[in-house]
Amino acid sequence: MTIRVYDTLRRRLVPFTPIKEKEVGIYVCGPTVYDFTHIGHARTLLVFDMIVRYLRYRGYEVKYIVNITDIDDKIIKRGHESKVAPQDLAKKFESLFFEDMTALNANQVDAYPRVSDNIPEIIQLIRVLVEKGYAYQVNGDVYFDVSKSPSLGKLSHQSLDDLWSGARVKVDERKRNPADFALWKSSKTGEPSWESPFGEGRPGWHIECSAISMKYLGEQFDLHGGGRDLIFPHHENEIAQSEAYTGKPPVVRYWLHTGFLTIGGVKMSKSLGNFITVRDILKTHDTNTFRLFIASAHYRSPIDYSDDALAQASRSLKRVFEALDNLRQGIRTGDKRRVGKEEEEIQERIRSIKHRFFEAMDNDFNTVKAVSEFFGLVRLGNIVSTQQVDTAVLQRIHDLITAFGGVFGLELERENELTAEEKRLISERDVARQNRDWKRADAIRRQLREKGVILKDYPTGTLWTIERKEKT
Repeated sequence: MTIRVYDTLRRRLVPFTPIKEKEVGIYVCGPTVYDFTHIGHARTLLVFDMIVRYLRYRGYEVKYIVNITDIDDKIIKRGHESKVAPQDLAKKFESLFFEDMTALNANQVDAYPRVSDNIPEIIQLIRVLVEKGYAYQVNGDVYFDVSKSPSLGKLSHQSLDDLWSGARVKVDERKRNPADFALWKSSKTGEPSWESPFGEGRPGWHIECSAISMKYLGEQFDLHGGGRDLIFPHHENEIAQSEAYTGKPPVVRYWLHTGFLTIGGVKMSKSLGNFITVRDILKTHDTNTFRLFIASAHYRSPIDYSDDALAQASRSLKRVFEALDNLRQGIRTGDKRRVGKEEEEIQERIRSIKHRFFEAMDNDFNTVKAVSEFFGLVRLGNIVSTQQVDTAVLQRIHDLITAFGGVFGLELERENELTAEEKRLISERDVARQNRDWKRADAIRRQLREKGVILKDYPTGTLWTIERKEKT
C-alpha cells in the first residue's frame, strides 16, 4: 500500500515518496518559549508524534526535528514585563515545555535545536541572501525583498497584492515593499544580541526555520509541518528565503498543516484568554485519555475541546484495558493449542482489521478510521478471550492492540500506570491471599479501590484496572 498525504501547496492528496527510499526527514515548527504550553499547541506536536510513530512502525527510518524559538519579540516583551532577562525566561519555559512533552509521551523527536545555538548558520544564510540580491540592509536591519520572489504566496494561494495589502497594517517607510520581512533586527537596549556582518542584533522570526531545517535535514527534505495558522506568513516566507538561498525548489516536498483546537467553536488562543495548558488538562485527565481525544479527529480538521469528549475517551480506554486483561487471562489459563471451528474466521477478521487500519493511516494519516479499526480489534479481543481458540490467536490480538495503541502514543503496558506504593500493595495482597488471610486481602483491596485501582481475582492470579477520578 502507498501512503498518500494532503500537500497544502498542491491542495490535494498525493503519493508520499521520500527523497531517499525508506528514509524520511521531518521538520515541525516548535514552541516559542515564553509561557506554558497550551493544548492547542500540544495538538500539533501530538499529531506529528503519531505520524512519526506510524512511519517508524511501517519500517521507515525517520529523522524528526522540532525547533525551539528562544529569541523572539514575545519573549523579550514578557521578560521586560516580568523583570526577568529574556534568556532566563526562555530557559525556564523551555524546561517546562520538555516536562509537558514527557508527560504527554511525545518522545519521538530526534533533536530540539534552539535558535540561540544556531546563530552562525542564520547569519550565513542571511549573508548569502544579501549577496544574491534577495535581501537588503537598512540601518542595521536586513529585509527580504519579496519582489524578487514572484512565487511568494504559492503556499497560502494569495497574490503578492493580497500579501502587500495585509502587510500595510504596519507600515515601515524604510522597506522597499510593505510585505518585505525582517531577516535580522538591529540591537536594542535590553535585548539579546550577537555580532554579525550587518551589525549587532538578532534574527527575525522566519529565518530560523530555514537555517535549522537545512542544517539538520539538508537543502531539500521530505516533510514540513505545523499549525495551519503558520501557513501565512511564516511558512510562506520560509519557502521564499530557503528557495532563494538554495536555488533548488522545492526545498520541501510535502507541507502538512493541522487544524485548530477550539473551545465552543472558537480557536484556542492566548490572546483571547480561552486556552487550557497541558498542565491543567493533566490534573484531571491522564495522558492516554488526552491522546485518544486528539486521535479522534483527522489532523486537518478542527477539534472542539469539551469535558464530555474527554469523558468519552476515558470510557473508551476502559474497554481497551478490559480487553487486554481478558486476553491475558485467556492466555494464562488456556492450553497452547485450543482449536475451535471458528478459528480461521477469527484469523480472517484479524487480517481484515489490520488491513483496514493500515489503509486508514496510509490515507493521509486518517486516525479517525484507524481508531475505529482499533476498537474493532478491542471488541474482537473481548469476544474471543472466552472462546476455545488457540492461545496464540489471543496473543496475536493482544499484541496487535498494543501495537496499534502504540501508533497513537497510548501507554498500554499496565505497570506504567501504577505507583510504587500500589505495586507494593498488590504484591502484599497476593501474599495475604496465599496465606488465606482474607481480612488483610480485603482491606488492601478497599485501600487500592480508594486510589482508583480495581482488582480482579482469577485462579491464576490478580489483574487490575485503573479508574482514577483525578490524576495522582
